[in-house]
Amino acid sequence: MDAEELPPREAMDFDVVVVGAGPAGLAAAIRLKQVSPDSTVVVVEKGSEVGAHILSGAVIDPVGLDRLLPEWRTEDSPIKTKVEDDRFYWLSASGGVRLPNFLMPPLMSNHGNYVVSLGNVCRWLATKAEALGVEIYPGFAAAEVLFGPNGEVTGVATGDMGVGRDGKPKDGFTRGMELRAKYTLFAEGARGHLSKALIARFNLANECDPPKFGIGLKELWQVAPDKHQPGLVQHSFGWPLDNSTGGGSFLYHLDDNLVSVGFVMHLNYQNPHLSPFDEFQRFKTHPWIRDTFEGGKRLAYGARAITEGGFQSVPKLVFPGGALIGCAAGFVNVPRIKGSHNAVLSGMMAAEQAAEALRAGRANDTLTGYQDAWKDSEIGKDLWKVRNAKPLWSRFGTLIGIALGALDMWTNTFGFSLFGTLSHSKADSKTLKPAADAERIVYPKPDGKLTFDKLSSVFLSNTNHEEDQPVHLRVHDMALQKASEHDVFGGPSPRYCPAGVYEWVEEGADARYVINAQNCVHCKTCDIKDPNENITWVTPEGGGGPNYPNM
Repeated sequence: MDAEELPPREAMDFDVVVVGAGPAGLAAAIRLKQVSPDSTVVVVEKGSEVGAHILSGAVIDPVGLDRLLPEWRTEDSPIKTKVEDDRFYWLSASGGVRLPNFLMPPLMSNHGNYVVSLGNVCRWLATKAEALGVEIYPGFAAAEVLFGPNGEVTGVATGDMGVGRDGKPKDGFTRGMELRAKYTLFAEGARGHLSKALIARFNLANECDPPKFGIGLKELWQVAPDKHQPGLVQHSFGWPLDNSTGGGSFLYHLDDNLVSVGFVMHLNYQNPHLSPFDEFQRFKTHPWIRDTFEGGKRLAYGARAITEGGFQSVPKLVFPGGALIGCAAGFVNVPRIKGSHNAVLSGMMAAEQAAEALRAGRANDTLTGYQDAWKDSEIGKDLWKVRNAKPLWSRFGTLIGIALGALDMWTNTFGFSLFGTLSHSKADSKTLKPAADAERIVYPKPDGKLTFDKLSSVFLSNTNHEEDQPVHLRVHDMALQKASEHDVFGGPSPRYCPAGVYEWVEEGADARYVINAQNCVHCKTCDIKDPNENITWVTPEGGGGPNYPNM
């Protein structure tokens, strides 16, 4: 059935549509109803439920929640485990060094912060939003931006349901819904596909550095009671990565004998033979790490791209009819591995500007007040102090780069920098060496107790897609994929993908590219790291993807 033969979409009108039920989107919706109770607000979420696609460490700075919901500390919330012990390590293959806390810049301290499941925090925030009258539609993926006659954003359309792999409607086909709005706030997280398209359409990135990303991989374990230390927060860098490859780890002890263990790797790495997933598994075998998990049980697994460009890579945030908020805007503080506080603050800031516009009778214009305010706000000040940490790490490697970054953060505490403002040189897609010029890496086989393979890990993510639907990972030029990604770079996509989506099947002298889209955990790494930017992630049918419990 051609597009012109499809039945028309039904439409609903709102004052504000929010795309994404993460911390930024829910904070925006809550704030809108706090300051403009009569406004109509809807949040559309592609996960099967709120929190299903939320993946983060997470240690949260409560500054955003204190502003949004000042009474939260007196309520029964999922924010219970206060940081009690804050440790930093540099690891070698057989040992390491604990860095004294007094050497760490003050902003790196986690005291006063909380260890949480960010997915459960979002579930709780959703109840707050709904109590204020916000409509939340989980399981409906925003698949298309709607535009008015002058090019202004006028809302979004959710994806059609019941479309076969051949692109034709199946039995039970249901047309998507148009959610029209006076203002649309995009809170899709890192590398959201609508946000990416809007950045290109409105040239929002013309005056900033290239975006930078990492991949974060996480497991949730239930450990033996004698291995559990509620409130322990531990970060490390070094082994198993070499000095030229950026990344680090975290171990966060929650309540109920739960430990989150994660590994963040910068996606500007050079060796195409490297596998972030396997580096994560190898990290857990370190003698200082493995003991925590002896006698424990792995409960969940997931992976997600993280914005790492910081202050220099934040695009223009506003355009006619809408704005970018949270990680869609790139508000992660990379050294702190924290973005939820800035996500909440940005959602509130954009909501206040939208409410002011609604009170003035405006619609579908540009919320310039949000753009004008962010750099001088707590968000801008937070990112400004750490703006050189990632560029220094990328230029000088882990040991020297982290030392210089720490020095820069110390001097920024007093309002100046020895380095000014350094730039990010190029996109992460442009950093791979040809396979012939890079050292091959042989990873040990998983033992099934401490280390695992990708497919058993994806099973724990509860990932599910309707198999008979269009592939949501679009390879634009399959010949280019073979000639470059495979022949020049050695086929890195099966290694950088943390979910076993991509395979090169060798067939004699030829190779066939296989995409197991049903495995996709929506991390977006392929959209970022492909050396030719030849893969585009688009939203699959609503409700598809991971269903993360307590992540």
